Amino acid sequence: MKTLNYFLFIGALSLAVACGPGANNSEESATDRIEITENQMDNMESETDTAEQSAMAVLSGANGSEVSGTATFNQTAEGKVKLVLSVNNLSTGKHAVHLHENGDCSAADATSAGGHWNPEGEEHGKRGEGEFHAGDINNLTVGEDGLGSLVMVVDGWSIGDGQDSDILNKAVIIHAEADDFTSQPSGDAGSRVACGVIQEST
Repeated sequence: MKTLNYFLFIGALSLAVACGPGANNSEESATDRIEITENQMDNMESETDTAEQSAMAVLSGANGSEVSGTATFNQTAEGKVKLVLSVNNLSTGKHAVHLHENGDCSAADATSAGGHWNPEGEEHGKRGEGEFHAGDINNLTVGEDGLGSLVMVVDGWSIGDGQDSDILNKAVIIHAEADDFTSQPSGDAGSRVACGVIQEST
């Protein structure tokens, strides 16, 4: 009888050891795995939130011109916006490029786009030198083949955040002449020969 009781006691003790601490360790490991998974999900969501924003304007002629082209805008990791402008069928020489306040190219002369985008009420000028409009860009140089391109990385623009710096629903305007960066309010750049509305890329 003592022998039987001894074996029953050993069996019960073994069962307690197997189900006790072992079960607790298993639960802690599962919890750790859940926490890691949640952290990974948080990181993925954070990466999505900071994904590059982009926008585009498709340019078409104004004032009877046959100019066409595209302007693409991409938010950089540093919070700036990279502009890449490409045009066709534009006369040889330098042409002013600006962002205008209204995303409306419906008028034949593109005056529906309004004046330069200038939320801060600054004087017109050359970007990076003294006062300048938020929509002041630079002159575009066009070759004898009618092709021109301009690449700039612009500080102070944003895409789709609804702030005063947001370029969405503004218009890209190309002018017939070069910007002298001095004359007010628009650099004596002549008529508007191309217009395109900046819209968020999908």
